[in-house]
Amino acid sequence: MSQLTNLYLSGNNLNRQRPDSLGNMSQLTSLDLSGNQLTSTIPSSLFALPSLINIDLSDNKLQGPIPGSVYELQNLTDLVLSSNNLSGVVDLDKLLKLKNLYHPDPSYNGLSLNINNSVNSTLTNFHTIGLASCNLSAFPNFLREQAGLRSLDLSNNKIHGEVPKWLFHVGKDSLYDLNLSHNFLTNLKCLPWQNLANIDLHSNLLRGPLPISPNTTIVFSISNNKLSGEIPPLICGLISLQVLDLSNNNLSGLIPQCLGNLSNSLSVLNLGINSFSGTFTATFTKGNILRNLNLNGNQIEGQVPPSLLNCECLEVLDLGKNKINDTFPHWLETLTELQVLVLRINRFHGHIGTSKTKGNYPFPKLRIIDISCNEFTGLLPTNYIKQFGAMMNVDEHVKLTYMGQTYYQDSVVVVVIKGNEIKLSRILTVFLIIDFSRNKF
Repeated sequence: MSQLTNLYLSGNNLNRQRPDSLGNMSQLTSLDLSGNQLTSTIPSSLFALPSLINIDLSDNKLQGPIPGSVYELQNLTDLVLSSNNLSGVVDLDKLLKLKNLYHPDPSYNGLSLNINNSVNSTLTNFHTIGLASCNLSAFPNFLREQAGLRSLDLSNNKIHGEVPKWLFHVGKDSLYDLNLSHNFLTNLKCLPWQNLANIDLHSNLLRGPLPISPNTTIVFSISNNKLSGEIPPLICGLISLQVLDLSNNNLSGLIPQCLGNLSNSLSVLNLGINSFSGTFTATFTKGNILRNLNLNGNQIEGQVPPSLLNCECLEVLDLGKNKINDTFPHWLETLTELQVLVLRINRFHGHIGTSKTKGNYPFPKLRIIDISCNEFTGLLPTNYIKQFGAMMNVDEHVKLTYMGQTYYQDSVVVVVIKGNEIKLSRILTVFLIIDFSRNKF
């Protein structure tokens, strides 16, 4: 096929064989072999094709170094090699000299970058930069020149200290995606980018108050840091917010009531493992799309907010390890999408009876229920347990998947299995738990 210009074979099961025959396609401009099972090294002949513009070999099992011939591809615009087993050194200075390149992505391999911060990269206007898991120890200086950058991923590196002020001018009016997670950053005073939508800063060492993101924010994850102080009410002005994850910090004070006003756009609200106190008074309106509410590990008092009845899309409700003083919230039975209910280590009390709804199972999709370490009394509600319909349906051919959507995977902070507390960072859809222990049944 010597005249072929575009070849797309992504998302198949191609494996083992080296794509040597592609070296004969002298007119090839676009090649996409992503999402296969290729295990070989990358043949040098592939990167010697003079017409190549777009290359995507991501999500395979390719090994060995990146052929040096890649630095000769003067027409190259996209070089996507992420999520393989590649090793060796990438000479980033040589890549910067490819003046048409606007999307380099060698992320999530075993590669190391050779960077000379004195190289002038003003001829290169990158659109997307993916340098995750590249053993970086500092912000590369070439970023200073990238005024039109739209996406920057420097996650899973070894970058320490304060975010430099010059980074605030990188893509100030264009940056859409920013991922600095899994580093050792200590200070980020503001998020000045005007059009930022997706912000991932989780798993750093960030201290001080919560930085407020721009009004364009859709996903804001800043969990697993050392932030302190209260949630500023300004956060309720983020009318496009879909995911807000502030978990595992030192935040305190009352949870702003106005967060309920965001429930028409908000899908995930995770405030777990902080020091929030008082009653949770957010009011969720009818027609909201809230899917995951996690308040685990705080000092919330009062009762379960009755407006949760309006959360018809709710799949995960985790109120564990608080000071909630209430009876069992039977009215949650009507939430037909609820799959995870965690009320453990609170002050719940009273009897748990059978469902009063004739002909319908209570909690039809419930797969994890943990009401342990409370003060429930009466007979063990075996008849109630027998009606958990989703726990009876066994599909031998079910595919192992995790709860949550592609942009946010659900987690349960702690479950107890055979007396041991185990943290679930992800929830398999076939995982079933009933824990009624440490009560007064």
